[in-house]
Amino acid sequence: MIQVNEEQVRDILPMDECVRIMRQTFAALRKGTASNQPRRRIYLDTGSTLHSMGGVYGKYFGTKFYSWHPKYGANFFFFLFDSETARPLAQFEANYLGQIRTGAASGYATDLLAVPDATTLAVIGSGFQAQSQIDAIRCVRDLTDIRVWSRSKEKREAFAAANQCRAVDSAEEAVRGADIVVTSTPSKDPVIDDSWIVPGDRGVHVNAIGSNRDQRRELPSRLIHRADLVAVDSVEVAKIEAGDLILAPVDWNDRRIVDLAKIEHRPPGAPITVFKSCGLGVEDVAAAAYVYERLQVRDP
Repeated sequence: MIQVNEEQVRDILPMDECVRIMRQTFAALRKGTASNQPRRRIYLDTGSTLHSMGGVYGKYFGTKFYSWHPKYGANFFFFLFDSETARPLAQFEANYLGQIRTGAASGYATDLLAVPDATTLAVIGSGFQAQSQIDAIRCVRDLTDIRVWSRSKEKREAFAAANQCRAVDSAEEAVRGADIVVTSTPSKDPVIDDSWIVPGDRGVHVNAIGSNRDQRRELPSRLIHRADLVAVDSVEVAKIEAGDLILAPVDWNDRRIVDLAKIEHRPPGAPITVFKSCGLGVEDVAAAAYVYERLQVRDP
């Protein structure tokens, strides 16, 4: 079993390639040739949590484990196995692996659901996940205006400077008039207002990626209820983790709520579309498999 570090993943897996991999992954989920195991959590009295999530993709299966503590942060590891023999193939340091596949999944969803000539992106949040969201959406749309807002003026200005974006003074200023909106925050309450999302004659696409807890959300209930389409990376997972939908609340039989894997084109007209991402273990498997195979070519 080989050991794969963060630097190797960064070197081998560019964002445009990861978007392509996520496209293939969701196609495999649609065909039934890939599968996902929802995240499981063990909570300790100390405040620590152990998370695990897994999946099967082609010749591989695997599981990501990560520990988290509100004071000390998170530690991510991924284990890749051979589907035929169950032989362990690789152990990954998996912080960046999770970051890039999360961004790439949003990139795929954006390519599918945003207006084809979208040029304006609003990003709420300036953490490491916001970085991968911008990188991924730049792979699928020719952006000319990226507006960033987060609570810390210092952080948002530094983030904007590093990403050739425009720091703005309010979330509303970022969101109004944007073709694509990304929320990438740890907030437990909505960070945008429904009235800011005005589809006009083009439509608006929203990627909500900050929460995977049932009591946390970034989007207001009204926005969820008036959206023309709400895509989720997995309805099974969303019923457990998607606070944006659970707290709305939604009717899970509503035909507007759809697995991303089942969507083949954007709704007609000028729709409001939402991609609510919780993250899937199968995404980690597919991304890790790509890195593993490239390492075998380099050093068989």
